[in-house]
Amino acid sequence: MIRINLLPFRLARKKENIRRQVSIFFLSLVMISLLLTWYTLGIDKKIAETRAQTIQVQEQIALYKEKADRVTEIKKKLQILEDKLKIVSSLEEMRKAQLVLMDEVSDKIVPEKMWIESLKADSTQVTLMGVAFDNPTIADFMRNLETSPLFSNIDLKRSKVQKFKDNILLKSFELVCTKKTMVPENGDTGKKGQ
Repeated sequence: MIRINLLPFRLARKKENIRRQVSIFFLSLVMISLLLTWYTLGIDKKIAETRAQTIQVQEQIALYKEKADRVTEIKKKLQILEDKLKIVSSLEEMRKAQLVLMDEVSDKIVPEKMWIESLKADSTQVTLMGVAFDNPTIADFMRNLETSPLFSNIDLKRSKVQKFKDNILLKSFELVCTKKTMVPENGDTGKKGQ
């Protein structure tokens, strides 16, 4: 029988298989390293884009923060202005109320027989201090105040004789009245016959 030595053929085939496997292994390593490099470059590009976007957003935030700070400052100034306008409005209302009060008191004075030295008013009471020639004049003044729509509970706190210039004896008095309402409903200043 003839013997054929297949060992070198098998050995060559084995070497060829090993060479192919080594080639495939190195080729796989090259492909994997190329894929990893491509993936890393892609991630680096995304990181750079994200950083650029972050910087752009931070710049916009700084710009809008500046504008927001200006808006906040304007709102504060507007609030202060509104508060001042409310104060001016309330002062105007108080001034009108005081004008109505003064006008009403001046309408109720007994002419040429008395005068008012001081008038103090708060939210509920009016205190009048004045001088009159005699007690009937003070009584007439009190009756006049009772007819007023602004006053109620007119109370004479004190009445005493005082010497004035040239030893003239006059009656000084103090009245306390409760306020009803300060501004008439029709909006006029309380003057009659104008």
